[in-house]
Amino acid sequence: MRKNTLRLITCQLALITALYSCNKTPENPATKPVRIREINEKEIASRKSTIAITGATIIDGRGGSPISDGCVIVTDGIISAVGKAADIEIPRNAQIVNARGLTLLPGFIDSHFHLDGVHGLPAQFLQNGVTSVRDPGAWMEAYAEERKSGQPIPRLFLAGPHIDMFPPAYPRDAYVVRDADEAVREVNHLADEGASVIKVYFRLPPAIIAAVCKAAHARGIPVTGHLETTEAKEAIEAGLDGIEHITSFGLTLVPQREGEKYRQMVLADNNARKQGRYEVWKNIDPDSPATDSLGIFLHGKGTFVSPTLGAFEYQAATGQPTDTARLEGFGKMKKITGKLHRAGARIVVGSHSMITYAETGWAFQREMELLVDSGLSPAEVITAGTIQNARFFRIEDRLGSIEKGKQADLILIKGDPLKNISAARNVNKVMLNGVWVK
Repeated sequence: MRKNTLRLITCQLALITALYSCNKTPENPATKPVRIREINEKEIASRKSTIAITGATIIDGRGGSPISDGCVIVTDGIISAVGKAADIEIPRNAQIVNARGLTLLPGFIDSHFHLDGVHGLPAQFLQNGVTSVRDPGAWMEAYAEERKSGQPIPRLFLAGPHIDMFPPAYPRDAYVVRDADEAVREVNHLADEGASVIKVYFRLPPAIIAAVCKAAHARGIPVTGHLETTEAKEAIEAGLDGIEHITSFGLTLVPQREGEKYRQMVLADNNARKQGRYEVWKNIDPDSPATDSLGIFLHGKGTFVSPTLGAFEYQAATGQPTDTARLEGFGKMKKITGKLHRAGARIVVGSHSMITYAETGWAFQREMELLVDSGLSPAEVITAGTIQNARFFRIEDRLGSIEKGKQADLILIKGDPLKNISAARNVNKVMLNGVWVK
């Protein structure tokens, strides 16, 4: 009797399990989380070799004290040892690079790169020490020629077109949506195409931003935004992981009536923001309660901020009329960037690629200098341009610092960038994936 009862219960459980399996919704492979990788990962040169870089001062990118007379061993593209030269055993078969008098840093990571139609621009950035770039808003096909050029180029972390509503600010780089469903569908399409971030543009309201963030986070992809007509705190509460441009905080830092005037002006004309943002920012008080509150908010949320100060820089020129709105507005942008950093906001380095006061290829270094001018220390700026950006990209497990087990993206420079950040312009050698870039 007992055996029959047990047999009956077993059969019933098996039947329930079978029915559950039949009715269970099959997992959609198109909505699985993606691994965040550079779109050109398989195109980056690799080599079986052992390289010992000896004698350099090592700045590891994590903010720790530099290691003088250091040594880094790179084995088949991976950092296998880091430390004082006296403590490192160099393998017999190692190619030894004498870097005495030089500084060794992780390759720079640029959070806001645009191709801007300049052929060869990624290769120039790589020559200048930028080993990874993220374009937060351009069709992936735009990089086809650069990838086929035969020139070494940085790791390309691409967003695909930014998501905007009509009328888009940049039609050629935008995917225009009309509702949340279209936005979510595009997020999943971009994820399937290899996007490593999603960028929302300023015409999207918070409700659609929330839908985008939910869909992107389900795929394991961060979302960043350029905001002009959506208030930043609302967008961050909706799920944004990052903010592009210090000017995205304009509506947060001015009285609502003044902000609404600017907002309506930009909604009527995309180009109104180009001068209008300076008119708004010249009147912002860096020491106001609103600025203090924003710093506390960003720290609590862990939001990444890419100020792209170089895109807004204005310098008074001798013998030329001075645009006081631009001069004063840009000064406020720098002060508030420094204040947000001191409050704990996660500032990162984004170059914007082609900017007024930097020669072609040097916008990243100019942004580093502007961040120092804003009150960050050189060590903090180096961290912002290496491991902090790696965290923003969600690639800190393999890039962004000089640590055992990480991929060997390294740069050697002349001088001490901890004393003078402009030394970052003195690039001597660049290593990408364990291979020296010619």
